[in-house]
Amino acid sequence: MSGKLYFSKYQGAGNDFILIDNRSDVFGPKDIDFVKKLCDRKFGIGADGLMLLQDIKNFDFEMLYFNADGREGTMCGNGGRCIVAFARDLGIIDSKTAFMAVDGTHDAKISASQVDLGMIDVQEVKQDGEAYILNTGSPHYVSFVDDLGEMDVYAKGYAIRNNDNYRKEGINVNFIEAEENGYLVRTFERGVEDETLACGTGATAAAMAVAVHNQLEGDMEIPIRVLGGQLYISFRKEGSYFTNVRLKGPADFVFNGEIVR
Repeated sequence: MSGKLYFSKYQGAGNDFILIDNRSDVFGPKDIDFVKKLCDRKFGIGADGLMLLQDIKNFDFEMLYFNADGREGTMCGNGGRCIVAFARDLGIIDSKTAFMAVDGTHDAKISASQVDLGMIDVQEVKQDGEAYILNTGSPHYVSFVDDLGEMDVYAKGYAIRNNDNYRKEGINVNFIEAEENGYLVRTFERGVEDETLACGTGATAAAMAVAVHNQLEGDMEIPIRVLGGQLYISFRKEGSYFTNVRLKGPADFVFNGEIVR
């Protein structure tokens, strides 16, 4: 395909994304190398991932997500919040929406730059040693630490993501530490293969790990601070079953641009 391709850049708590309105199939066939080039921070636009907003029956839109390595990814929570803001700015939705993603349907509410996104229920939390393993739309490893400010998250996250248990399928590695008013979380993301400023499904997984670790039950909201900002995760916990899961935080427009192919 040749010609101009228009895009928008959004970020949610420092997780940044390239968004393309693909309702007219302007993106064409999926091209791993092209997506990887666009996400490259030195030779492209630069982003943690790329999303296509597409038409789908019975929903406002479909979210198709690609990791920075060019491969189609699993659910991205901050990406989901950003595509809701993108849909609002395109005039597709007003203040509420229901859309389809790779892990199923999601609902969301948006007010100014704040997006409240419904996430999938979680029915199982496993352990790997003292770490918690769960899937919040993407697979996550959550480890409690007490030196997160000084930790080499890239080195430790890379080692866990590439060990014998997780090398083939990959896993997102989250480190969490208690603070005075909540928790700090830092994440090494598969697909980006680096630490990112935020991870929405990771923050959600970390909040659930807090509830399991502290044997909490019922309805709760847990503040999660990431390097790029503040997120809030709420849910109802009954045993190992999490329902009414919400991911709340900012989603901001950065700039528009065009690519000549």
